[in-house]
Amino acid sequence: MKRVFVNEEWCLGCHLCEYYCAFANSGLADMARALKDRDIFPRIRVEDTGKVTYALSCRHCTDPLCVKSCISGALTKVPTGAVCIDKDKCVGCYTCILVCPYGAVTAGEHGAVQKCELCLENACGSPACVRGCPNRAIVYEER
Repeated sequence: MKRVFVNEEWCLGCHLCEYYCAFANSGLADMARALKDRDIFPRIRVEDTGKVTYALSCRHCTDPLCVKSCISGALTKVPTGAVCIDKDKCVGCYTCILVCPYGAVTAGEHGAVQKCELCLENACGSPACVRGCPNRAIVYEER
């Protein structure tokens, strides 16, 4: 299965991946209208340790703890191997946030959790964070 991988030695820490992700998941056609003067809720986030900067997103684990711990059945592994969320089923207990070993599941804008779903819902072809990375530090490939 193809996944998002980050080559931290190439990450500039520019946060553009976060903006492209938030825009792709906004449902709007105009980036300025989607993001200007608003809090953004990207499904990928840039971390900076002081020595290394890297983007963090869902790893779409083979045996995902978040899916096992979801009490409402909102998190599922789809046939492609991606882990996806049904926001209508999410009860906001945040158990999946607590059990994710990568910190990839976060609270969303309206109470339901959110995480990278590889832009499957957006019909983009490839994740928006990958297309928006100016230094090609984020890649979408099988390893």
